[in-house]
Amino acid sequence: MEYCKLIRDFIPDIISASGRRCETRVLGEQAYQDALREKLVEEALEVKSAPLAELAIELADVLEVIAALATAHGIRMEEIQQLQAARRQERGGFQAQLQLLKIHEEKPQQPTHTPSKSNQHEH
Repeated sequence: MEYCKLIRDFIPDIISASGRRCETRVLGEQAYQDALREKLVEEALEVKSAPLAELAIELADVLEVIAALATAHGIRMEEIQQLQAARRQERGGFQAQLQLLKIHEEKPQQPTHTPSKSNQHEH
């Protein structure tokens, strides 16, 4: 089987211990950063479909990818946590369990005056 996806460091050893062989390559920095972004989406989709009994493990996988992605870009986890707190302060969290249904655009106000006869032109 072919995968072509980012894997955890010990996966080749785990595969070998099971009596199978695998091929791997070391990614360059840009390819690694791109692969981490793809891995984050992969793990988020696993969170979405995880049964409750596996949710904590899938969330841990998401956090592992976030930590690796942050490190790969020189971002400290403390900085992310500070930004998280600031965003929560500014926009709130998700405790209210709100779901946005619609946004109604306001109609522009119509002028309340009518043009005088002197401003009207005949055509």
